[in-house]
Amino acid sequence: MKSLLILALMKTISLLPLGLARYLGEFFGVVLSAINAKPLKISKLNLSLCYPDKSQTTVDLLAKKRMQHFAQTFFETPGLWRRSAHWLETKIISVEGDAYLHEALASDRGTILIAPHQGNWEVIGLWVAQQTKMTSLYQPPKIAAFGNWIKRAREKTGSQLVPTSVRGVAALLKALKKGETVGILPDQQPPRTSGAFAPLFGAQALTMTLTHNLLQRSNSQAILCCALREQGGWRMTFMPADKAIYSPDQATSLAAMNAGVEAIATMSLEQYQWEYKRFRTQPEGSPAIYTHGS
Repeated sequence: MKSLLILALMKTISLLPLGLARYLGEFFGVVLSAINAKPLKISKLNLSLCYPDKSQTTVDLLAKKRMQHFAQTFFETPGLWRRSAHWLETKIISVEGDAYLHEALASDRGTILIAPHQGNWEVIGLWVAQQTKMTSLYQPPKIAAFGNWIKRAREKTGSQLVPTSVRGVAALLKALKKGETVGILPDQQPPRTSGAFAPLFGAQALTMTLTHNLLQRSNSQAILCCALREQGGWRMTFMPADKAIYSPDQATSLAAMNAGVEAIATMSLEQYQWEYKRFRTQPEGSPAIYTHGS
């Protein structure tokens, strides 16, 4: 019953016009700040850690703005899943760096799209899959019916979703060797066995080695991208990753990828996912970043 209610709620939200969805998101973001919700506390911790030179007043203001964008993402995303590819196309305000994307897609090399959790990353997958054959990893949520809805929505524009397993990684590599495109979310904390520590905003972050391994095992290229929230839709940006990301040295490659995440995040700090416990695993002997209550 709980699963059905959640699915019904999300499908109801999906009927909202984009403007109203964002208005409600902005309102609930203000509520999250007013009640000092957990996402706000984590955002403040992360911002203070990553930007130690910023005053507490600045950090507090950024965290409050983040809560509004955090809630707006929640309210606008079901509509993305429900609506057509044509509708999405009408909501793309501009595409910056599209020459980099078109050049990459025109070559016979595979392309890794590195999309940090900035703005609304669902837009990237849905839009790019209309331009080229795209494969991405997918870990279903615990609610099966909800997961099936998301999967159908993400595949409606042509994406192929593969499991977050050895079989899924093999599918990514196969796609790249065929000159196709894969999408990677680079700023989620991986399992210990699938990551290594690398600097991110001046702190140590357990960073996925997947992108480095794919680049080393294929002749692919890496493009950074994001879809920032703008009035009436989204502004998309594509940019080539730093050449150091192709280094055979894993530490050099991971540092370059994280530098790319930083570059994307600083385009609009309030739209980056500061509420995520990105630094919860630290090198042995280092103090914990998050307390029990945060």
